[in-house]
Amino acid sequence: MSDSEISNRVPRLLRVSAALSWRFVAVVAALYVVAQVVGYLTTIVIPAGVALLLAALLSPAVAQLNRLGVPRGLATGLVLIGGLGVVGGVLTFVITEFSKGLPDLNTQVSHSLDTVQNWLKHGPLKLSDVQLQQYVDKIVETVKENQAEITSGALTTAATVGELLTGFLLALFTLIFFLHDGDGIWRFIVRIVPRDVRDRADVAGRRGFASLVSYVRATAAVAVVDAVGVGIGLWAVGVPLVVPLAALVFLGAFIPIIGAVLTGAVAVLIALVANGPVAALVVLGVLIGVMQLESHVLQPLLLGRAVKLHPLAVVIAITAGLVVGGIAGALLSVPLLAVLNSGIRSLLSDSDRTVDPRAVDVDKPQESGPADHAGQRVDDEIP
Repeated sequence: MSDSEISNRVPRLLRVSAALSWRFVAVVAALYVVAQVVGYLTTIVIPAGVALLLAALLSPAVAQLNRLGVPRGLATGLVLIGGLGVVGGVLTFVITEFSKGLPDLNTQVSHSLDTVQNWLKHGPLKLSDVQLQQYVDKIVETVKENQAEITSGALTTAATVGELLTGFLLALFTLIFFLHDGDGIWRFIVRIVPRDVRDRADVAGRRGFASLVSYVRATAAVAVVDAVGVGIGLWAVGVPLVVPLAALVFLGAFIPIIGAVLTGAVAVLIALVANGPVAALVVLGVLIGVMQLESHVLQPLLLGRAVKLHPLAVVIAITAGLVVGGIAGALLSVPLLAVLNSGIRSLLSDSDRTVDPRAVDVDKPQESGPADHAGQRVDDEIP
């Protein structure tokens, strides 16, 4: 019996299911290999990803200076020095405010602990001084028993600090080249693609980077609104460390959906410890209000226009990023998804078959469609 006769006797549904199954297994296996390689090269991948995000944020400024007649190298240096100056100034201000707020926090925490102790002694539990001392002794004993683990954690933290410093230097070095010669790097990468589809791949890559630029800008705007809103609420209630907590909320907002919630929970906890349950409830209400503003106004208005991603896709991407790469994976997963979404849609679009890559405006991304014309001017480069 020939192969064709055997194939005809197999039900079509089973043949289609088998074909889909082995292809699905092949795709999953390929993704698993990619994830393993990325996990093995985390020390390189994460700094390069952070550098690409920063390049998306800073490259429009470099391109603008270059169009005004400033040499590319000088424009890169000015933007980097300005960016590092702003970051350094903000960090100095945050650390100074944190140091100033510590005495007030210690005083309020001591007052809160006295309040809790009085409640334990005179409240429904009616604990005696002896019982309270026994609980304190148990806590001290637990700390002593786990001293080895605590010391090991401190050593691990020291090693992590070294890795962070190495990653920062690598990210800075990579960022310099992305800003100075990003377009040349991209053209070199595109040469790997076969010549007959090279222009389409070039257009897809430029559209993907355009989505990344829009994503970073929109996320920064949302983060500023979150930080200002939560900061005003903390200041109104009288919670100490307002500026450091607002800065923490700003950084957390770069991880969509869960970042601002987690950092906001830290602010609520500080308010509970320092100012009591009423202040904590007020801060929680402010946090919920800010989250509602973000989800119903800012996200659809800014992020929705920048990168058209369904909220379920964002949640799944963040979860997968957490599993694969921890906090760094969660930070990079949504930008990666936005780039892939825009690039793949561009590759699948028939209208992009005739688009000149030089016509793609990276600074103002457009949907793939017949509105693109080869006569448009390039307003930015990659990165």
